Amino acid sequence: MTDIPNEPWFACLPPCDAYVPCGDGRHVVRWEAGALRLLSHPDPEGELVLAALGGDKARCVEVAQAWGRHAADLSVLAIGPRGPADEIALSWDDVDAAAQVGARGPGPSGPPRVAPMRLASPSIPTSARVQAQRQRMEQEMARTTQRRNDMLSLLALGYGFQVRLIGQVAEAHASPPDDQLARVRPPLVAAISARVALAAEEWIGIDPDQVVVSLHRGPGWGSVELTGQGGQRRLQVSLPAGWLGRVWAAGLALAGRHLVVAVRRGGWPDARVLALRGPGTEPVPLDVHGSAPGPVSGGLDVRSGPADAPHWEI
Repeated sequence: MTDIPNEPWFACLPPCDAYVPCGDGRHVVRWEAGALRLLSHPDPEGELVLAALGGDKARCVEVAQAWGRHAADLSVLAIGPRGPADEIALSWDDVDAAAQVGARGPGPSGPPRVAPMRLASPSIPTSARVQAQRQRMEQEMARTTQRRNDMLSLLALGYGFQVRLIGQVAEAHASPPDDQLARVRPPLVAAISARVALAAEEWIGIDPDQVVVSLHRGPGWGSVELTGQGGQRRLQVSLPAGWLGRVWAAGLALAGRHLVVAVRRGGWPDARVLALRGPGTEPVPLDVHGSAPGPVSGGLDVRSGPADAPHWEI
C-alpha cells in the first residue's frame, strides 16, 4: 500500500503560461512537463550567439537562463510562497525599476572606492594588489546583482511558476548523497515545515508552531503522529523532500479533509493519492480529479496568484 511508484515529480502538474514583456510585445512563456518553453523563440541558442556578438538578448531568453541557474538553488525554497494565499505580488515594472537601480550602482559615483592597504609582501606592487581586490569586489557585486535580478524575474512569472520552481529544486535534492546531507537537510526541513504546517492547521486545527518536521529518507512515504496534550501537543511529521514537488506544488496537500502524503498514480487531471484521515492512521488511496486554473490574462502582467493553483476534488 505504501510503495511509491517512480513517476516524474511533475506528473500531477498541468501546463502553466505567463506573459513576459519581450522586445516590442508580450510573449508567452510556458512550463510544461518539467521544462520551460519559449513559444515565441524557436531558436534561443541562436539568439544567445547573436547576443554574444553584441546584439540584444531577448527577455524571454534571459528568464529561461535565470530558471536554469536556479533550478537547484536551495535558497529558492525560502523565497517562494507557502501556499495559494501567500501571494508574492511583483510586476515586470517592479523588475525593471530594480534593474535600473542596480545599473546605477550603490552611489552617484558607482562602486565604492577601495582604499590602498598596507601589504606584508613586497613582491607584488601595491597597485596590483588593490586592482585585484577591486576586481574581486566588482565580480561579487555583479553576481549579487544578477542573482537579485534573476529572483525578481522568476517571481514576476507568477504563482504557478514559483511553485513549479520550488518543486524542481526540491526534486534536485530529493536523494542527496550522505556527504551532502548535512548541507541540504536544514533548508529542506524548513521548506517542508513552512508548507505542511499551513496544511495541518486546516486539516486538524493545530497551531503551525506545534508542527515538528523531519526529513524522511528511505522507502515509503514517512509518518505523521500526534503526541502530547494541550500546550505540549505536537504533530510529528516526517516526509521526503519530494513531497514538495509531487504533492504540495501540485496543490494536493489537502484532498477533502485528508492530508495527502504521496502520489500513488500520477496524472493530470486524474490521479490516485495516499492520504491520511487523521494523525497516526494508515494512508488510504483516494482518486482525485483536478480542474485547471484560469487562462493567462490578456495582455496584462501575469501575477498568477491563487488562480494558478489547480483545484482537486475526491
